[in-house]
Amino acid sequence: MKKLLWILAFSMLAMTVAEAQQRPFTPSLPCRQVQQIVGSHGAAVLGTGTHTYDRFVRDRNFCQIDEYLEPAWVPARDTPQCPVGYRCKSGPPDFFDW
Repeated sequence: MKKLLWILAFSMLAMTVAEAQQRPFTPSLPCRQVQQIVGSHGAAVLGTGTHTYDRFVRDRNFCQIDEYLEPAWVPARDTPQCPVGYRCKSGPPDFFDW
């Protein structure tokens, strides 16, 4: 009985860790599919490289009240710069590049 409980506990832990680590990896997907993920969910965390990821949104409704939208592009299988939507940025928008 004790062994069965350990197996169940380990299985649940393994499933939780696996679910938490899964995110779409944009370099392996076509641009259109990446755009559909963000568009259909409204917001999504996407893997953009081996050790990089970010949150991308469809529109302002998925940002906090004190955030603004910044256009975002990600690498995709069929293009190096796929227009995926936006990132939510804190603070005032940067209107000038100094």
